[in-house]
Amino acid sequence: MEFAWLIWCAVGYLSGSISFALLLGKMRGIDIRKAGSGNVGATNVSRVMGRKWGILCFALDVLKGFGPVFIAGLALGYVAKANAKMLGASEAWQWLAIMVSPVVGHVFPLWLRFKGGKGVATAFGVLLGVYPVLTIAAAGSLIVWIVMAKTFRYVGLASAAAAVGLPIFVIITCKLQSQSFDQLLPFLTVATALASLVLFRHRGNIVRTFQGTEPKIGGKK
Repeated sequence: MEFAWLIWCAVGYLSGSISFALLLGKMRGIDIRKAGSGNVGATNVSRVMGRKWGILCFALDVLKGFGPVFIAGLALGYVAKANAKMLGASEAWQWLAIMVSPVVGHVFPLWLRFKGGKGVATAFGVLLGVYPVLTIAAAGSLIVWIVMAKTFRYVGLASAAAAVGLPIFVIITCKLQSQSFDQLLPFLTVATALASLVLFRHRGNIVRTFQGTEPKIGGKK
């Protein structure tokens, strides 16, 4: 089916637009949109409801990104071709379009009037789903996030640093896999766009961090 990838884009968007932060909050009798920062993401869930709920929300947001992207990759043959280094440029762009759709769904969910979360967990999930081309780059960005979060204890700053590192890790990964520039270009373009979206969504956090008004991890709710 020639346009099956478009169906997977729709599936990815619908999956990404499931607001687990809102659903978990409702389970506790809390409207997460009216508590804490008001953001429907794992960080706000952690601050308002506790760390274990934040971790659960993060994991679910990762899975809703990973699931449709990886399953589409298997169903459409992209994973097998990527492993064999035979993935064509058009197929790469199709897979990347599917990859972006859950992030768009998370950030701009239709049933929340396009006011969603910041997309870090879902972005991490979709990157893991583009196996093996972007999986290593995603792992590298996760390490950057952990180091920055442990060192400075600011979620926004850690997310921004991980986003900046993502295109760099993509270049390193592709070079290690002896990919040509033509093969690298689609993944580098989308990784850069994804990183830019994360930076844009965290601009307020970054400003507050430098102003000294951003809450730290483990600080007061």
